[in-house]
Amino acid sequence: MHSGGTMRDIRKLAEDIVAREGGFVDDPDDPGGATKHGVTIHTLRRLGIDLTADGAVDVADVRALTRADAVDIFIEEYWRRPGIDRLPALLQPSVFDMQVNAGVNAVRLLQRLLADMGYAVTVDGVIGPQTVAAAAQAAADAPGHLADAYGIARRDYYLALADARPASRKYARTRSGGKGGWVRRAEEFLHPRYHLTDTAFRERTATWG
Repeated sequence: MHSGGTMRDIRKLAEDIVAREGGFVDDPDDPGGATKHGVTIHTLRRLGIDLTADGAVDVADVRALTRADAVDIFIEEYWRRPGIDRLPALLQPSVFDMQVNAGVNAVRLLQRLLADMGYAVTVDGVIGPQTVAAAAQAAADAPGHLADAYGIARRDYYLALADARPASRKYARTRSGGKGGWVRRAEEFLHPRYHLTDTAFRERTATWG
């Protein structure tokens, strides 16, 4: 297993994700439930992290979570465990960010993209030898395009989610009709020439009412 960067680089990626995620929120429209620095109550429960040491993992533990706690969780659970470090370095920042934001869908999205590009890969959400080989070949074949292709697919994924679930639209579009957090987040990893213009974004979301 290789790493696309030093531990310091990976920690910086995780710190950037924490900065994008923001502080404590408990939004009834968010299936993730109570969240702080991007770590959900479901994640704390799954990992058995009882920060308040009161024998229960609940909203109080989410509130007690520090930025450093979140960084450590992201590195262990969303970087090391899924094997993001086995992917080409040019893909790692965006896949890591989406893994935190959308779980296994981040890897499925990459696998679907690779399959659409003609590489032999099974869409199962697991980074195994087949996915590693396909991603490495795609990075070698299209080094200037693969990260952008993934970023565009990621943006499309968020927009499709919002198409299907009206309660999620506030994450994709602001009240004033501009790009919401999901879309801006995907475009952070895209070359500016592939960003949607404000007009194109409004046209894309016009059917949302």
